[in-house]
Amino acid sequence: MTKPERPLRADAARNRALLLEAAAAEFAERGLDASMADIARRAGVAKGTVFAHFATKEELIVATVGHSFAELTALARRLLDAADPGAALLEFLTVACGNQQQHDLAFLQTVTEGDSEVTRLRDELHESIGALVDRAREAGAVRPDIIGTDIFLLICAPVHAVGFLAKPDPELWRRYLAIIFDGLRPEGASPLPHPAPSWP
Repeated sequence: MTKPERPLRADAARNRALLLEAAAAEFAERGLDASMADIARRAGVAKGTVFAHFATKEELIVATVGHSFAELTALARRLLDAADPGAALLEFLTVACGNQQQHDLAFLQTVTEGDSEVTRLRDELHESIGALVDRAREAGAVRPDIIGTDIFLLICAPVHAVGFLAKPDPELWRRYLAIIFDGLRPEGASPLPHPAPSWP
């Protein structure tokens, strides 16, 4: 379980941000074999600085996943004020999928399963996505049978689709995001063959 965060001094906050960015990159490249030393080196800080913020690698993994959820939640909440709800939802998906393309951290969620803080942040993200989808649906920008959980699950889809290729173009995921988003539109939509999943 993660410990409650206390306010950090500016230099400590900067180091923590550098460590979380470096950790996301290292875990995406090396998986769970990424070491604290490698992460410190990538962040440009001493190894002791890593342990000053995160006592164990597991604690750093939890913080990395939680930070990713929190950043996407902040984006979704900002987009709730956008004038065009359909464009806002597409922008959210584009940024979220782009982050996934840069740092695919989905595999880390098995490590953080059951952590109360990660669960809270994940649920906040789900709720914020749901609000974006509600606005888009009410505006007629997406089909009426789409819910927030559908979009939450589709975030990884474009990147995973191109993952079947040996050396995909780094921007190829955008093609599949466009196909997915066209499938969300109400024009020409046929009934979905299965009800939407329930949220945990």
